[in-house]
Parts: sequence; structure tokens; C-alpha cells
Amino acid sequence: MSAVVTPFPGAPRPGQIGFERAELMHILDLYGRMVAAGLWKDYAIDMGRETAVFSAFRRTAERPEFRIEKRPALRQRQGMWALVAEHGAVVKRGHDLRSVLAPVERRLLKTIDD
Repeated sequence: MSAVVTPFPGAPRPGQIGFERAELMHILDLYGRMVAAGLWKDYAIDMGRETAVFSAFRRTAERPEFRIEKRPALRQRQGMWALVAEHGAVVKRGHDLRSVLAPVERRLLKTIDD
């Protein structure tokens, strides 16, 4: 008699890239502040074999305003983090998540000052 192991539906698959808890906490903290400021309304998370992506939307039915991409394969080169704008242009790339998210943080500060 052999046992059949069925993977849990939400469990990461082998070779799948995901966000670590601290990374996701930092991203969701920024997302929550952007929602409170009325700038973002929805988000999506996509985890694949080469990249994990957090997409933030102004409205549900349009392209994401920003995508935060994690690509561990680029860790030794440009850095594994990238902030990608709505039309696909890379706004910032680097090794540190906080520095990559700085342009969005500055936008939030500007909105509060107005």
C-alpha cells in the first residue's frame, strides 16, 4: 500500500519564487498607506519560477500603476528588486527593497504635504 501526498493548494511549489515575510510586510505596509491616501485600490500577487510580482492598482479594471518584482537570478548583477511603472519602464532597480520603493514613498509624502 502506498501513500499519496496531496500538496496543500496554497503551498509554494518547488522552484517557485515568493516573498519572505519581512519583504511582504514592508510591501503591504506601503500598500496600506497608499490605500489610506486614496491612491491605490487593489493589488495582486503572482509567484512563478523566475519572479515574484506584487502589482498595485489605482482601479481594479486597469493595468497596475506599479509592479514590485523580485528576481533572485539578478541578485549578483543589478539587484533582485525592481520597481516597474505602468507602461513597463523600470523606475528603479537595486539590492535593497527599501531603496527601490523610495520613489513611491516620496510620492506618498508629496501627497500628504499638499
